[in-house]
Amino acid sequence: MSTTIDMPGSSKAAKAGKPVLVTTPSRPGGWKKGVAIMDFILRLGAIAAALGAAATMGLSDQTLPFFTQFFQFEASYDSFTTFQFFVITMALVAGYLVLSLPLSIVAIVRPHAAGPRLFLIILDTVFLTLATASGASAASIVYLAHNGNQDTNWIAICNQFGDFCAQTSGAVVSSLVAVLVFVLLIVMSALVLGKKH
Repeated sequence: MSTTIDMPGSSKAAKAGKPVLVTTPSRPGGWKKGVAIMDFILRLGAIAAALGAAATMGLSDQTLPFFTQFFQFEASYDSFTTFQFFVITMALVAGYLVLSLPLSIVAIVRPHAAGPRLFLIILDTVFLTLATASGASAASIVYLAHNGNQDTNWIAICNQFGDFCAQTSGAVVSSLVAVLVFVLLIVMSALVLGKKH
């Protein structure tokens, strides 16, 4: 940012009657600091989404009585290894996001430092992959639970286990929100690293 100020003085430019160009330093950090603050806020949102996904899936459970209380049908997340993988992965993602907050704060304090941001973009990419893999695999099981598969004689169970299916569907949607936030974080970090000023 530069401003032109007419300053009388003994310099050659002032004696010639020309205005003197005085440059004032721009705010420290500038737009990079704003991006770093947005990064921190998005990480908090991603923590909530990942924890919500893990907790919702982990608590998904429904029991249907059949004739007597001694013979019951039960649907629980631990009946499916894909859902177990989902809970573990989303818990790891949430844990990573909590541990990444100090680095995000460093990026706010020192917005022009490339090291912390480069480290975050690498780790964000790794955990984006984990979140996407677990979310996609859980989504495929949720789809089968809702629609079944006639070719393999898999019946849809959501007609009977409506609460279970609602919980697992909500967990998958929450994980996809975390995935979208990761994509935003990576794009923002790449933009900051790509611009020198």
